[in-house]
Amino acid sequence: MIETILVAEPEIRLTAFLGVLAAMALWEIAAPRRRRDFPRVIRWTNNLALVIVDTVILRLTFPILAVGLALMGEDRGWGLFNNLDIPVWAAALVSMLLLDFAIYLQHVMFHAVPALWRLHRMHHADLDFDATTGLRFHPVEIVISMAIKLAVVAALGPPAFAVLLFEVILNATALFNHANINLPVWIDRRLRWVLVTPDMHRVHHSVDPRETNSNYGFNLPWWDRLLGTYVAQPAKGHTEMQIGIEQFRTKRDLWIDRMLVQPIRGSASGHALDISSQTLTQEENTLDDKTEEAIVQTNTEKD
Repeated sequence: MIETILVAEPEIRLTAFLGVLAAMALWEIAAPRRRRDFPRVIRWTNNLALVIVDTVILRLTFPILAVGLALMGEDRGWGLFNNLDIPVWAAALVSMLLLDFAIYLQHVMFHAVPALWRLHRMHHADLDFDATTGLRFHPVEIVISMAIKLAVVAALGPPAFAVLLFEVILNATALFNHANINLPVWIDRRLRWVLVTPDMHRVHHSVDPRETNSNYGFNLPWWDRLLGTYVAQPAKGHTEMQIGIEQFRTKRDLWIDRMLVQPIRGSASGHALDISSQTLTQEENTLDDKTEEAIVQTNTEKD
């Protein structure tokens, strides 16, 4: 059964991707959270064209990707879990948690190191926020991210099916938490304890650097809460907050040719270690349930 699933890896990935993307697109039309400021045709065509460029470059750069490396590790006994006598389900579960934590740490690193922020800020420079924003990454960032993931897979030695499941889930949750969809407040407040919701992740795309450098999780929300990078709500509310970064704010910046050269344009201001963009203090960042509920209610009324 597992071998059959691994053989069908490309079909599983493509079906999951197209299915979730279509579902989010329909949901965005039926129940949008924010009004669109720019034509969908410009953003979607360029963001999706970038996915094609990223995929081609990734395949040309690496002879083997994460699932293939995990299979090789199983055959050759590489990595931690291939040398521990534990049930496969336990190895799979812990591997997926550790892979998610690695993605969180990588995301923090791309915000903290100025040279890496130059690459990653292209993701933040989208001027609207919808499912395709979750696909908008610079090809060089994609290559670096894959190199990090391969190193983590080699060290952990996770079951190959767990790597495939993790990547499919991560891709689906990235589309979900970037989607411009309106979840009822009571659902969002409960769901964000186990999954990064669109309202939680949208804070991360605020033009305010204090909010940009928060809520780094793509899938699980626990790392932000545990490590003090969680911000519950944007100061201006979800419909009034400004999306993007200060440096690239024209419609022309949404085209793929301008996106690809963004890393060499302008300064690297706005990264997490920039003194003008420190994250919110722990006092501001830690909210009890009543305070958070009051903020959610205020922003809901404002929205």
